[in-house]
Amino acid sequence: MDALTSNIQEEAPWCMLFADEIVLVRDNALEVQSRLVKWQEKLESVGLKISRTKTEHMFCDFGGLSSFSHIALDGVSLPVCPDFRYLGSLIQGDGRIDRDVKNRINAGWIKWRQVSGTTCDPRMPLKLKGKIYRTIVRPVVMYGSECWAMKVTDERRVHAAEMRMLGWMCGVTRKDRIKNEYIRGSLKVAPVTEKIRSSRLAWYGHVMRRDECHIGKRMLEMNVDGRRAYGRPKKRWMDCVKEDMRKKGVSAEVTKDRGEWKRKTCCADPT
Repeated sequence: MDALTSNIQEEAPWCMLFADEIVLVRDNALEVQSRLVKWQEKLESVGLKISRTKTEHMFCDFGGLSSFSHIALDGVSLPVCPDFRYLGSLIQGDGRIDRDVKNRINAGWIKWRQVSGTTCDPRMPLKLKGKIYRTIVRPVVMYGSECWAMKVTDERRVHAAEMRMLGWMCGVTRKDRIKNEYIRGSLKVAPVTEKIRSSRLAWYGHVMRRDECHIGKRMLEMNVDGRRAYGRPKKRWMDCVKEDMRKKGVSAEVTKDRGEWKRKTCCADPT
């Protein structure tokens, strides 16, 4: 396994590993093909095998100089996917997050329906319903949200889904014309958009406190080759972080003090 370990170190930082989930990232198809062959040789030398049915490849067109080309394994072209799931998150070839947001909302609804027998029971106290939502449903919706570069439409979609859940838990509809603040106050639940903002800033602070050579901190300063397309530029993750810091009234210098950063950026649920 020494040869395999050395190969893993050589792949960094353009190789993501978690258990048997391996993602190879390269600037062009020739490099991806070369690395795939090396991984195949190393894995098979220790008795492992790359799945021929689960392995796919995706081409990301961000305005660079590279062009699409098929990737093959043992002479057979691998299927092309517009997005792929990695550790529960959907990574899209166009760099957007709308499918991932929709996927997390659907996962949240599935979890909500599993506990709806309790959360929609009028005999259950609202305080208990809110606690169930905060500990079981909301974490499913927010999974991976600290890495989202959310647009206003994404925030509205998540907000609308949450309010529908909370409304049904309280036994009210939009026809009752009850304010969202009253529903949240009854269940002791903070807005999910604010929790996502807090989670994103918490992750940013964690990365900023790492060493300069850490992969996460290096990625903050990474530039993608090529040029942006005409029209409004896509919203980047750092654009969201800067907007979050402006709303919270903090600067990047505060990240050095973990306690102070958490105190100023954390969004706690009402008590």
